[in-house]
Amino acid sequence: MSEKSPAPGGLALIESLVNTLDVETGADSLDTPDGRTAFGLTEDDLPGARELRESLRAALLAHAGHPAHREVTPLGDLLARAPLHVTVDERDGSAALAPADGRTLLSRVAAAVAEALVAGTWTRLKACEAADCLWAYYDRSPAGRGRWCSMQVCGARAKMRRYRAKGA
Repeated sequence: MSEKSPAPGGLALIESLVNTLDVETGADSLDTPDGRTAFGLTEDDLPGARELRESLRAALLAHAGHPAHREVTPLGDLLARAPLHVTVDERDGSAALAPADGRTLLSRVAAAVAEALVAGTWTRLKACEAADCLWAYYDRSPAGRGRWCSMQVCGARAKMRRYRAKGA
């Protein structure tokens, strides 16, 4: 739903994974071969990928101060299964966590979370508070208090609901 630019760095992977499901319509791009190929998934990988997606969505809702949308496996439990290793650049000595197996989505997501933690951007990736949306977006607001993926759509709907509830 969001018209905002993609999240920086590895967070773009997480944002795009969470946004494979359109909560409002139920359309899931992981149901298509092209949607699976974008993440290097096979049909056999779908249950785990969907579990990861919804655990990520719950964490992104928490970043925005909202409860989980449903019962999910805690993200920390899933990421604990992801093998990572430390890489060191020989030219400048910089170090990073990288997936031990760069092909698995879980390891790539774990590395992206670790990168975002170091960069201080992890909590800026949020899920829209609109219950019929829950789209992932990167909060670029100065104070980091964004609430909706789109002020023009989800924000306007929420404000209109509040206005109508006041009996105006």
